[in-house]
Amino acid sequence: MKKKLFSFLVLIGVLSMLAACGDKEVQPVAINEETDTCATCNMAVVDNQYATQVILENGKSLIFDDLGCMYEWMSENADQKIDAEFVRDYDNKEWVPADDAAYVYNQSVKTPMAYNVISFEQKADAEKFVANHAGSTLMTADELAKHSWTQNHEMMQNMGEGHSHSEDGTEESGHDMEQENTNH
Repeated sequence: MKKKLFSFLVLIGVLSMLAACGDKEVQPVAINEETDTCATCNMAVVDNQYATQVILENGKSLIFDDLGCMYEWMSENADQKIDAEFVRDYDNKEWVPADDAAYVYNQSVKTPMAYNVISFEQKADAEKFVANHAGSTLMTADELAKHSWTQNHEMMQNMGEGHSHSEDGTEESGHDMEQENTNH
C-alpha cells in the first residue's frame, strides 16, 4: 500500500512540474538601439512603434525594424520553430502579441522599409485610424499572414539616403525616420 501511495505522489509531482513548464509566458525583449539590427534588412532598429520581434523556441530573439521584414523572415524561415511574435501598438509603443493585434495597411503611412502596415493593440484604435485616413485597409492577424508584402519603392526613394544599401547588402547607416501620422 505504501508503495502505491509513493508512486501516486511521484506521479502527481511529475504532472505538477510538467504543468508548470507549460505555463511559461514568453516575453518580448527590450530593444538596444546601439546594437540591435533587423534580422532581414540588417538596418539599425529604432525602439519605436514599427519595431517587431520573433522569439524562437530555443529562446533566441530576432528583432525587425518593420512588420514587412518580420513577415519576409518568417516566409524565408518556415522551418524555424517560433514561440512568439510581437508587434508594437502604433500609438503607445507597447508590445502586443502579433495574433492579438489589429493591422492597418495604407500606402501613405511611412514605415522604415516602406511596407506601409502598422499595428494596434485595440481594434477600435485601428478602426479610428482607418476612418481618418483614406485608402486604409483594416486587417486581422490571419488576413495579414496572407497579405502581399511588397515595398513601396517610391516611398523608399523619397526617404532619402538614410536607407541606402551597400553593395554587400548591409545598411550603410541607420534610420531615424520621424513618425508621419502621429495624430489620428
